[in-house]
Amino acid sequence: MNYKSKNIFYFKCILSIFIILNSLFLIHRSFAIETPAELKKGIEDKSKELSDINTKINQAEQDLKDTENKSKSLQNELKKADYTINQVNLSVKSSELNIQKLNLEIEALKYDIGDTESRIDIKKLGIAELLRELQKKDMETVLIIILKNKSIAESLNEAQNILNINSGLSSEVSALQGFTKQLSSNLTDSSAKKSKVELENKNLKNRKLILQDSKTQKNNLLAQTKNQEKNYQNLLNELEKQQEVLDNEIAKIEDQLRTSFDPALLPIKRSGVFAWPIQLKKDGGLAYITQNFGEKSYLYKGKPHNGLDIGGPIGTPITAADDGIVVAVDNNDQSTWKKYQYGKYVLIEHKNNISTLYAHLSRQNVKEGDSVKRGDIIGYLGNTGYATGPHLHFGAYWTPSILMKVLAPAKGLVPVGVVFDPKDYL
Repeated sequence: MNYKSKNIFYFKCILSIFIILNSLFLIHRSFAIETPAELKKGIEDKSKELSDINTKINQAEQDLKDTENKSKSLQNELKKADYTINQVNLSVKSSELNIQKLNLEIEALKYDIGDTESRIDIKKLGIAELLRELQKKDMETVLIIILKNKSIAESLNEAQNILNINSGLSSEVSALQGFTKQLSSNLTDSSAKKSKVELENKNLKNRKLILQDSKTQKNNLLAQTKNQEKNYQNLLNELEKQQEVLDNEIAKIEDQLRTSFDPALLPIKRSGVFAWPIQLKKDGGLAYITQNFGEKSYLYKGKPHNGLDIGGPIGTPITAADDGIVVAVDNNDQSTWKKYQYGKYVLIEHKNNISTLYAHLSRQNVKEGDSVKRGDIIGYLGNTGYATGPHLHFGAYWTPSILMKVLAPAKGLVPVGVVFDPKDYL
């Protein structure tokens, strides 16, 4: 066999190896439980279902807002309870769909990861074969190549083949690097989606509990009022009188604390000190600001509002505005009907001498003494406490001024202190 024939033989062998490996790769793909096209279709279907659910959640939110603007009556209160139950039901469904969609995305990534790993193996074997062939060639000096061939043309042809092998090797190494980078990216994405599934499972569990609480609240309302408008109005009037006394007492304490407070002690006002505890609609979320700090309304009998109210669907995750220590987790409600002040709340102390309050929660997800990071879920939006509808009361306090007071008829401890506008630091 002359040298040219032998060289062609080597390349045919290498080519055969590539063909066999690629065939094995294709066979491996054919045994996949779901094809990429099926997974893609499943993901698209779940995305559409999620979009439809979000539209329905928005409608349920609008229904709730409409009842808030109507006169206070037992009939409207029962409608509000039904709208709340419907909205939480939709949130439960949203969590279930999101988990299904994420699992499909993870399966699609598994396929991509297996695909990429197979391609990497093929490239490694191909590179190894090229290296072996190149090693044989490197053992021969240019002089030996010239001397062993019958003509200069054959020598030049062999030299060119060596260059071709080098070029092929460089190409294969470059492709291998690309596949390795893609594999790393896919593995990172897969890990992130698994974390999201774990988080969404927690949301699902808590939303189911919130749903049960909402149904219990409606049943208790019917039991307390005996389904009579007169009984409802009597109970409502009594609650409003008690809450007004409580508000006056808190306002008096906070005014006294403010007289000896120097605003220069606060950090310089700038955005980004705190993260928003809930995603607003303009950022792709479902929440919206319902009342700013310092605004006055009938609910507070003309007193300035001491926090920032953010409305949204019950069960929406509430996250820590910054790293800190949970210093209080309490509930001011006497029952599902006798609701006072902040209801279920969480108070977090931060290193900059500012503490943040998250009130009217449907559920709390932390306990006193916990260390939390910015973005950690600390609870879920609700309408516990003195609230006309589902929202988060987000408050900011000068930490050294905070007093934890027992203020009847509210249950537990109520935080009071020097308050300021949280938006100055968001």
